[in-house]
Amino acid sequence: MAVKTTASGKMDKRTKEYKELKERLVKARAAKAKSSTPKKQTSTLKKTASGKVDKRTKEGKAICERMAKARKSKNSLVNRLKRLFK
Repeated sequence: MAVKTTASGKMDKRTKEYKELKERLVKARAAKAKSSTPKKQTSTLKKTASGKVDKRTKEGKAICERMAKARKSKNSLVNRLKRLFK
């Protein structure tokens, strides 16, 4: 399928081939938009002015608890022995 071009080298918009090409492009763009993945959900955590998680909220307190638990387990006797005998 030879597409006719204008004197400047661009595709001639008046031809049947160009119009068919544009129709296929419209269909392809619509299909791509329809099948595109949904956007990721953003976090709903409240943050302070500096950008850190607000520790006064319920979620912030839960995060602090998990971090404290992780810090405590990091220095447990079992983990110390594991690090010693690596």
